[in-house]
Amino acid sequence: MKNAIRLFGVIALAVVIGFFMIACPADNGDPDKDSITYAIPATPRPFNDITAAELVGGIKVGWNLGNSLDATDFGEGWLSKNASAAEMEKIWGNPVTTKEMITAIKNAGFDAIRIPVSWTKASDDNHNIRKDWMARVVDVVNYAVDNNLYIILNTHHDEHIFPVLTSDSPPAKAAFKKTWEQIADTFKNYDEKLIFEGLNEPRTKGSAAEWNGGTSTEHTNLNAYYKIFVDTVRASGGNNGKRILQINTYAASTTSTAVNGLVLPTDTVTNKLIVSTHAYEPYNFAMNVAPVGTDGSVSTWSSSNPGDTGPINNAIQSVYDKFVSKGIPVIMGEFGAVIKDNETVRAQWAEYYVTQAWSKGVKCFYWDDYGLYKLLNRTNNTFYYPSVVTALMDGTTGGGSGPGDPTTPPTITGNLGNYAFGTKSEEDGGGTNYTQAVWNLSSASVTTAQTTGATLVLGLSQAPTASMQLVWQGPDNEIWWKQTDILGDDGSVKTEVSSDVTWNSGAKTLTINLAVADDYSSFTSQSSINIIIAYYGGDSVNDLGIVSANLVTP
Repeated sequence: MKNAIRLFGVIALAVVIGFFMIACPADNGDPDKDSITYAIPATPRPFNDITAAELVGGIKVGWNLGNSLDATDFGEGWLSKNASAAEMEKIWGNPVTTKEMITAIKNAGFDAIRIPVSWTKASDDNHNIRKDWMARVVDVVNYAVDNNLYIILNTHHDEHIFPVLTSDSPPAKAAFKKTWEQIADTFKNYDEKLIFEGLNEPRTKGSAAEWNGGTSTEHTNLNAYYKIFVDTVRASGGNNGKRILQINTYAASTTSTAVNGLVLPTDTVTNKLIVSTHAYEPYNFAMNVAPVGTDGSVSTWSSSNPGDTGPINNAIQSVYDKFVSKGIPVIMGEFGAVIKDNETVRAQWAEYYVTQAWSKGVKCFYWDDYGLYKLLNRTNNTFYYPSVVTALMDGTTGGGSGPGDPTTPPTITGNLGNYAFGTKSEEDGGGTNYTQAVWNLSSASVTTAQTTGATLVLGLSQAPTASMQLVWQGPDNEIWWKQTDILGDDGSVKTEVSSDVTWNSGAKTLTINLAVADDYSSFTSQSSINIIIAYYGGDSVNDLGIVSANLVTP
């Protein structure tokens, strides 16, 4: 993203209690004369071996530490190779990052941070990263660790060293591999909340397809980079054999060309990859920096205008269709709206954006560059636009849907489609049964549901508070009620099914292994299936607040 000029601060290096202190003699090329120490775990930290989808499900909303560790001169030559770590961090005018900044982010409700880092500026001609720069990155990561945040650490603005147009060149791939060997080795003992992101917006700068999804040749080259990235991390020891890794589409674009051009690399472990994209939409509101009224730039936005909401919805839908619906989690690694003296409107936009993303299972990280997109005042750790921060948090409270009218089925996203209410038996007087949500599965969905290990993942707007049953029907064989009790009267998972049912309070997802279905052997032999969720918390199954419903295979 574009840099913003602000000049403050002095460097702050922190020693994290409980971390191993590594002392490294400074290289002759390093600007520091004394030994360099940085605090990293001496042995692998306890690691929650969860899937990428489970990890992303636990994230609420993230924040980008933009234009700091990623600050660079893009090869213009005005950043000396002998600059200190602090000078490199401040080259775009931002103050040196402090632990207090990250604590302020945590206290505001953000539970995740993306730390963009440019490495080339601190590497020699053989791609050896300076120890003082690595130590500085460790410090900032540790600030986030101390605040119990999810952390994304990447390579940023190093595209000239890792080109996708000529990435078949052995030196380019060797540079990429060596860079990640050093990063992976340094951070190998951190726990599962540290995520590695291989690249940022990998693309060919200045090309005709730079922001239009790239070319097939570039996709092939980029996919080769990701294979190197995954293999290098996996071979580095510590917790990295099971660490969750993040890969981006070409230019992190949500265009169909970029999305369809990404091929997930073969991994030695399953379900450990996240896909990431960036979308500053709609462009003229969110990213066009021209003065309002010129070159299409606008400061207005409305949730009732399809022209304003369509670009947001399309960006999210594209990654949902390609990845999320198939069980591959997606993070919107960057989004934001340029400041145009329009805080109220940007707050409305922010809540809508996050709400829509959450409804599709996509988690968002706001881009804060301390300039055009600034949120945090990094001099006093307050927020310039508190209503925008509030709106970001409000967007995570259930995807914009709640119980609503108990007699109207709400729109449910996901690969099951929208449900219809059930029908009362003749003994009960007939008519509509509002306590039941019924999905008539397509033939493809029947095949998915019958796959060994398949799960039903329900995204909810709040925690359940009453009993719930999973019911299935086999209409072709006149099977009308096969019931399994899932939740007890207080909404908690029943002990009898606890090994097959999981409630994630952070993500508000209820995951049900379909093997728990009553008469499962018969379930897997049906040619047609209806799945029913029966909820007895009030007047309607709408009280359960279902936001999304997805069948997910291993």
